[in-house]
Amino acid sequence: MALLTTVLDALGLVTAAAAAWFWCLSGTRRLRRVSRFEELDNADLNRIVTAFNRASILNRQAAKAAAASAVALALRFAVDLAARV
Repeated sequence: MALLTTVLDALGLVTAAAAAWFWCLSGTRRLRRVSRFEELDNADLNRIVTAFNRASILNRQAAKAAAASAVALALRFAVDLAARV
């Protein structure tokens, strides 16, 4: 039982760290500022859409990792509670 709780603790920590890393990556990519007087061309629009898509993918991965972390820690607490009963 101690091995199972240790594995669940480690899994929770690793997935929480992965979520933090994905959200960090999502927030570090900055777009070049565009002036309101500047005319947007297709390359500018493509760059903006690509940046939004990449950030969306990283945010989705981070949300999945955060959910996995929550599940691992909930299972760990459930195993601990079951061991006490």
